[in-house]
Amino acid sequence: MTRDLKIKKIEVFKVPPRWLFLKMTTENGLTGWGEPVVEGKADSVAAAVKELGDQLIGHDATKIEDAFQIMYRGGFYRGGPILTSAMSGIEQAMWDIKGKYFNAPVYDLLGGRVRNKIQVYRWIGGDHPHDVVNEATKAVSQGYKAVKMNGTEELKWIDSYDKLDACVERVAAIRESFPELGIAVDFHGRVHKTMAKILIRKLEPYDLMFVEEPVLCENEEEFVRLRQMANMPLAAGERNFTRWGFKKMLMSGGIDIIQPDVSHCGGIWELRKIAAMAEAFDVAVAPHCPLGPIALAACLTVDFCTPNAFIQEQSAGIHYNEGYDLLNYLKNREIFEYKDGNCEIWKTPGLGIEVDEDYVRRMARQGHDWHNPIWRDSEGAVAEW
Repeated sequence: MTRDLKIKKIEVFKVPPRWLFLKMTTENGLTGWGEPVVEGKADSVAAAVKELGDQLIGHDATKIEDAFQIMYRGGFYRGGPILTSAMSGIEQAMWDIKGKYFNAPVYDLLGGRVRNKIQVYRWIGGDHPHDVVNEATKAVSQGYKAVKMNGTEELKWIDSYDKLDACVERVAAIRESFPELGIAVDFHGRVHKTMAKILIRKLEPYDLMFVEEPVLCENEEEFVRLRQMANMPLAAGERNFTRWGFKKMLMSGGIDIIQPDVSHCGGIWELRKIAAMAEAFDVAVAPHCPLGPIALAACLTVDFCTPNAFIQEQSAGIHYNEGYDLLNYLKNREIFEYKDGNCEIWKTPGLGIEVDEDYVRRMARQGHDWHNPIWRDSEGAVAEW
């Protein structure tokens, strides 16, 4: 590589509704974009980007594995959501630059495409799930073949069966209205193991696409027990980081679908490595992505070259983005025009997206101060969100 491809500058932009974007520039003016963010911790990640990025000024932007090693192994303490999210955004921008330099989509640099399109799904129902049949109707009218909804509101460790029955009633209503629709139910770590066992049994008749985060990943040993009693696929992984965070999960056999997040797990190449590990265990991949357009492009880039990727989360219409849309930050918005519930492959170089930098800079002046809500149960104790 020429000296001109050395990293000259890394900038971050905190933009609404809750995102953090990163722009990397090389000595010759080539640019790449990434999305390093932990939802609700944007300032912390921005600080980590500066600390990690300062080590990479002057580094060849195409030497991505070496940069990962510097960022991951160069400090005594490693891992966790803040550091790996900062790494992820930097790494995504490096791939974007490398693809543009070679005039190739990034998936072509990762072994080449294995599919022409991938199915996407739409969130319905909001944080406190409601109006799900109307929302599902809207999703179907937009061409989606699959939806995902939160299962419950806040729960105690042991809570009322009425809250579980309300979840079942919502799922039953959607299934009755749309017999062929793929339905995923996200327990979101809100359901503790005793109630999770009960709720999973109650949901069995409804042919779910998957149940997500049946319990928190801190209670990973429960995945195996739940897997033994559940007929529907179980999914988890959005709160796991790097391939080392997925090793035990895959070896335990408790999960059918892993959900690494390209903006949290270590980046594009790390997500592809995690997916390859999962393939060896006959486990599917459905990358987590309730984020912005750069993260989505990075996820889809991996989907297009990954045999065991089967569906992609995306944030169009999600309740977190009220008043904003991931397309607002792009010039080539047609890239995310889904057809029949699928996103079709693109041939543009890098990550495939053309970021509207003027709009990004303008919205960064507005910024955001998004934090997830603090929930409490009926007795006033803090509950999982």
